[in-house]
Amino acid sequence: MSKRLQVVVTDEELGEIQRSAPQAGLTASEWVRQSLRQARRASAAGDPARKLAVIRAAAEHEFPTAEIADMLAQIQSGYRERLKP
Repeated sequence: MSKRLQVVVTDEELGEIQRSAPQAGLTASEWVRQSLRQARRASAAGDPARKLAVIRAAAEHEFPTAEIADMLAQIQSGYRERLKP
């Protein structure tokens, strides 16, 4: 379901939208919708400094590792053990 959103812009801003939209091959409404989606995605990306801090903190830990083939074989052997009568 779609909802209507009323946004108040200056005459200058409206003029810029009305000039930009046709250049992009869009109506003014679709240009605004796409711009809002893009802004929402950009803000959802979060703070890069915080992301780096989380990655650095995680990198300080040591976890067991193995080659992927070995890990998959271990997982499969665990399944086989559970299925034994």
